[in-house]
Amino acid sequence: MNCTEAYKEHIMYTFNGFCKVVIRYAAINAWRERSRRRQREISFEYLTEEKFYPFSTSDEYFADPYKEYRITICGQTIILTNGKLAAALLSLPEKNRETNIVPYYPMSISKSYQLTRT
Repeated sequence: MNCTEAYKEHIMYTFNGFCKVVIRYAAINAWRERSRRRQREISFEYLTEEKFYPFSTSDEYFADPYKEYRITICGQTIILTNGKLAAALLSLPEKNRETNIVPYYPMSISKSYQLTRT
């Protein structure tokens, strides 16, 4: 099929018009997306002026991993590295403390209660 120059020119102008429409609507969609994002976002300057929010945090799970807490149970000293656990055990009565801790520690404590490991 032979295409005339006028027909080729018509196809070129039609395609150019189509491309312009696509680019125009892509720009409109990008502008809408930016305006939606801008409405949801809060600037750091606003946050620091209203209330102080630190830009970073640090975990305190292992704040002092080498601190030792000594507890004496059944005449033997047990060293714990968890302060909350040590405080909880010390808050228990002596008998409850012994019955809770004996299954987790060496046979020398278990032998004083004549317990066997299961």
